[in-house]
Amino acid sequence: MAHGVTDGRAAPAARAPAGGVRAHARITAAPHARGGTALPELAGDGPLALRRIRAGAGEARVCLVGAMAGPLGGDRVRLDVRVESGAALCITSAAATLALPGTTGEPARYDVRLTVDDDAELRWLPEPLVSVRGSRLHVTYRVDLAPTARLVFREEQVLGRTGEPSGRLISRLTARSGGRPLLNQTTDYGPGAPAWDGPAVLADNRASGQLLVAAPEFADTPAEAYVLAPGRAAITPLAGPATLTTAMAPNSLLLRTLLDDAHTRTTDTRRSPSGADGPAVSRG
Repeated sequence: MAHGVTDGRAAPAARAPAGGVRAHARITAAPHARGGTALPELAGDGPLALRRIRAGAGEARVCLVGAMAGPLGGDRVRLDVRVESGAALCITSAAATLALPGTTGEPARYDVRLTVDDDAELRWLPEPLVSVRGSRLHVTYRVDLAPTARLVFREEQVLGRTGEPSGRLISRLTARSGGRPLLNQTTDYGPGAPAWDGPAVLADNRASGQLLVAAPEFADTPAEAYVLAPGRAAITPLAGPATLTTAMAPNSLLLRTLLDDAHTRTTDTRRSPSGADGPAVSRG
């Protein structure tokens, strides 16, 4: 496998036997000796080009840039992220990711592994994933949090481009905190998925998303359950130091509005989810 160099430039990816791309990118964030957060490892590969962008106060920021079309059917792409104790990292993307059909009929696979150590913080805030007609994509997120780690994780899915049917999109999110299960959730949308567009699932909505927020304060003061929009979005406390917002909407714009509202309510240092003054939870 070809690996990128540490300045974030993408290296050529190896071709899988079935014609897809095999790629592995890595990001490591660590405390800088002079304060703030350094990026000792920033290795892009294949379709994942990694770019440093202007940092915030004490926080390093990385933008995911698509170096080639995809993921295409048959591709195997993996991203490993680690935030070491005392570091803070924000990951965004330059544009939406398009899951596209390939020539082999095989699904594409995109595996993301996020590890956040004690007293570290990760904000995962990429642009939406769009499931293009005829595509097949399996996405897996594995999140491992230390007991005092902080996380803001946003996932947005758009089922088809404007006026277009959806492809098949299967997404699984598993999260652990201190080695204990926090969340294990799978969504399955598109042609062949059981009742995905029925009234009990998405109905006429074509955008779906979730926001997972973890912070040690939630262990002593759990977030309150809160309905953001009846029938569209709700905040639910988890059995652990975290809260989960699930949302659906007819389009990506409304979905982002709902998740931004949830982000404010669960991370604003001035408010609890009910809107009253409450303890600090995390930086928003």
